Amino acid sequence: MEMEPMEYEHIFYEVKDLVARITINRPRTLNAVNAQTVKELDHAIRCASLDPKVGVLVLTGVGERSFCSGGDVKWEADGGLVDLNFRLNRLVLLCPKPVIARVNGYAIGSGNHLAYFCDFTIAADHAIFGQTGPRVGSPAAGHFVTHSINIIGHKRAREMWMLTRQYSAANMLEWGLINAVVPYAELDAEVDKWCQELLEKSPTCLKILKHSFNSQVDLSQMDDIIAQVAPDYYLTGEQLEGANAFLEKRKPDFSRWRK
Repeated sequence: MEMEPMEYEHIFYEVKDLVARITINRPRTLNAVNAQTVKELDHAIRCASLDPKVGVLVLTGVGERSFCSGGDVKWEADGGLVDLNFRLNRLVLLCPKPVIARVNGYAIGSGNHLAYFCDFTIAADHAIFGQTGPRVGSPAAGHFVTHSINIIGHKRAREMWMLTRQYSAANMLEWGLINAVVPYAELDAEVDKWCQELLEKSPTCLKILKHSFNSQVDLSQMDDIIAQVAPDYYLTGEQLEGANAFLEKRKPDFSRWRK
């Protein structure tokens, strides 16, 4: 089965020497994503999953400033974040080939958990990781939150998600969120080394291992959890306060909703 071709506007897609490379190409937004970006990433990941000429998939962002700075705030206000989290993270999990995140800068918000959902995460030493949810009123919930527990443990996952601090690549290497840190000039060589090691292994065994690891991932739905805990959240104005504060470059005032 082959995917129907698509003309990409927000990403680059290349297959060479059994490695598929998907690069988010939105440098003006620090490689933030919107609905079109998600659509293209979805298509490219599916193409790589189905292509017998692909043994390893590498996800990255263009330039040296940002891997992915998350979802566009205006788009998130319309519910786009849900679409991103479930479509892309799940596609990375279900891809039968190993997926490597080549983190070349900021990996924030959706970019952070997209990176840690990959099977391996290789980062440049200037990369920065972190979440933004409570700081901008974005109600993160579901498997992309709980999967961080599998990677860094309960205490650190709660710190990362609830305090929305930003962390260096060295810090995340210590925590176990990433596999290797190298100077930016050595990033491509390091990623290539990991690709070649994986290509030497049995592809069917790697597929079986991925399926086994995925059995530990709770695929609970974000919208189901929001419906249970805060069913009227998007109607209260709390999310808009967070989004507007971010756009206006000020601290949000959530005091009205502290009850």
